[in-house]
Amino acid sequence: MKRLFPFYYFDEETLEFKRVNLRTLILLFGISLFASILIVPSIYKSSVIKIMYADFYEPESVVLNVSESKNEFSEEKLIGVLTDLNIKFPHIVLAQSKLETGQFKSNIFKENHNLFGMKEAKIRVNLAKGTQYGHAFYNNWIESVYDYAFYQSTYLSRIKTEEQYFEYLDQSYAEAENYVEALKVIIERENLKDVFANR
Repeated sequence: MKRLFPFYYFDEETLEFKRVNLRTLILLFGISLFASILIVPSIYKSSVIKIMYADFYEPESVVLNVSESKNEFSEEKLIGVLTDLNIKFPHIVLAQSKLETGQFKSNIFKENHNLFGMKEAKIRVNLAKGTQYGHAFYNNWIESVYDYAFYQSTYLSRIKTEEQYFEYLDQSYAEAENYVEALKVIIERENLKDVFANR
């Protein structure tokens, strides 16, 4: 009986092509597949984390240490991260962080390191470690900003104008009444557009 798809290898000792045993081929393929399922995700995950935190951690450091002064929160550092990540409408996002955290004083921010009142995502890529006080919690504030960036790229990529952004927030993000109006007041009162104008 003639086999379909025969595979051969070259034997250097006999200088002949020899047929590969189909069982051996299937076994090698199965081992390769199993190894890739186990190894590749862990390599990918650690690489993504190293890339994401490259600006905040020393190259030899692997463990996140929130107590380091580099990771201490400041509004200026937040503005820098929003700029570096090329966040859409960063003045609106900065206003959201101020509104959602009560000017960075709420427990959701202090204990959960959550700058935007984000809930723990169930479908999209996210960095939340779980839920506490009804909101997502993170290892540090930087992860919260990255998570917002993931949120923005997942759901807001087609939004082109500031008004569209406000409309989306009003319909799909805000839980409080007059959310958008409150954001606009903060943006105007604190000149948040000017903060990002020269960056």
